[in-house]
Amino acid sequence: MWLLRLLAVVVVIAIGTSLMVYVFTANRNYLAFSWRLFRYAVVFALLIFALMFVERLAIIPF
Repeated sequence: MWLLRLLAVVVVIAIGTSLMVYVFTANRNYLAFSWRLFRYAVVFALLIFALMFVERLAIIPF
């Protein structure tokens, strides 16, 4: 779980850095990169949450 939190922090830092570089350079490639990274991060987070939900629902008899 700590690895997912670390990944989330790295993604937030990358998006923030990309947006700051866009503000200073006005190069739209940085804005597109941050948007793409945000979308992939949301999809990844939804997949992880779905797996955690399925894990809670799964009843595995031992």
